[in-house]
Amino acid sequence: MTALSPIPWLAYAALALSMSLVGSYVALSKPLVAIFPVFLLAWLRFGIGAIAMASWLRKPDDEPPLTGRTRALLFLESFLGNFLFSVCMLFGVSMTTAVAAGVVMSSIPAVVAVLSWLFLRERIGRRVQAAIACAALGIGLFSLEKTSSNAPADATRMLLGNLLVFAAVVCEAAYVVIGKRLTEGLGPKRISAIINLWGLALVTPMGLWWALRFDFASVPAGSWVLLLFYGLAASVWTVWLWMTGLRWIPASRAGVFTVMLPISAALVGVIFLGERLSSMQLLAFGIALLGLVLATLPSRSTARP
Repeated sequence: MTALSPIPWLAYAALALSMSLVGSYVALSKPLVAIFPVFLLAWLRFGIGAIAMASWLRKPDDEPPLTGRTRALLFLESFLGNFLFSVCMLFGVSMTTAVAAGVVMSSIPAVVAVLSWLFLRERIGRRVQAAIACAALGIGLFSLEKTSSNAPADATRMLLGNLLVFAAVVCEAAYVVIGKRLTEGLGPKRISAIINLWGLALVTPMGLWWALRFDFASVPAGSWVLLLFYGLAASVWTVWLWMTGLRWIPASRAGVFTVMLPISAALVGVIFLGERLSSMQLLAFGIALLGLVLATLPSRSTARP
């Protein structure tokens, strides 16, 4: 006797919306990077998040006391997923081509699946394997279609840059896996607030150094509005949505939803920044979305009489 397993559509929607917001603020933050130094921008982002989530830090009555292991996981979640990911990605992209970086980033769903199998002992079914393959192929085709005007200075520098980008991929995958473990005992709001506070603490030394040397009066009014959106989206909305979805979805399957990041970034580029999509990029998006369909279709579970 077979039965369709219930479909956690709200969890799927939360994961997809989280990665879509990541892609949108990555694209829309380009003007901010041109104005603010990277570490100052990160410091302001975490600061906005800390103010917005101040009430989320309060421990709920039904939450068990934080153990030493949980505190360590919260620190690792912020250090790997917030701080180290940004550092590796920024420096890695500066040392390699955008095309190569995009191809390396297309491995995120596969790395998430491997780490989920190693650390969470999640079983990866054939459908999820196919979804991961579609996600990697789709993002890879999209990345290969992009052209870059900057050639790497030399092969060694490009190799180092690609390794740093792959380190960022591992950090992002670890963020997904550790987040899944944290949702077993903590609510999404508490996780979001605590890891944001750790991010603020980690980046504060460099953020203050740049703040003391920066002319804030030169920032246009519109950029402050964009900064507010960036801070809320990056530190509050995306993290809360992702942790909410992870409570109900295996990490290996949730990793497939990272395909929404480049898709939403490209759509923002087309709609707001005047960029164009080629037929190959549209095909790549179609393959990537096919992976999402495969990952979210209801599975048949066999029940014994």
